[in-house]
Amino acid sequence: MLINEEFINSKIIDEYKKLLSIRLNEKRYFHSLCVADEAKRLAKAYGADESKAYLAGLLHDVTKNSPVAEHLQIFSTFGIILTDVEKHGEKLWHAISGSAYVKHFLNIEDEDIISAIRYHTTARADMTKLETVLYLADFTSRDRDYDDVDVMRSLVDKSENEALLYALKYTINELLNKGAAIHPDTVSAYNYVVLKGKENEI
Repeated sequence: MLINEEFINSKIIDEYKKLLSIRLNEKRYFHSLCVADEAKRLAKAYGADESKAYLAGLLHDVTKNSPVAEHLQIFSTFGIILTDVEKHGEKLWHAISGSAYVKHFLNIEDEDIISAIRYHTTARADMTKLETVLYLADFTSRDRDYDDVDVMRSLVDKSENEALLYALKYTINELLNKGAAIHPDTVSAYNYVVLKGKENEI
């Protein structure tokens, strides 16, 4: 499927919105609209593809409200094997099942969009521009009201790398405080950003 500037105004976007309004609860649907808008805004600022960013933002939580059985069915059908951390972290499932859903059920073949959805929760080392945009847009969309959201919104308009580092620190600290497992991809993402910053200091 071709993704271009005209695409985000096409009828298929309206169809996706209708689908999301059925699959998601009201709060999650509004969040998806907000993330799509923020992703497009950040894409313009960071030099990423605005159309892809909007679409990835719109669809990033497509399986967020899905029952456990649907997630497990998607994993089984498409041969997705969860790691131990993922098996015990159901909050991570929607990013994994969601990326498979958009690829196999919505027939979106763009790997940039698929990977952005896949890593929008955990992040990973050396993220693409679109992956970074979606990860940060999910933190700073206008519906968010967590502690430090104002700091995050300030940082995304100041520095992509500073915002990414702050977001990763926030996530890791939150998981530590809960006594929850931290996905290795999140740790790798944090280490990558820190080391990249040190290289720039040399």
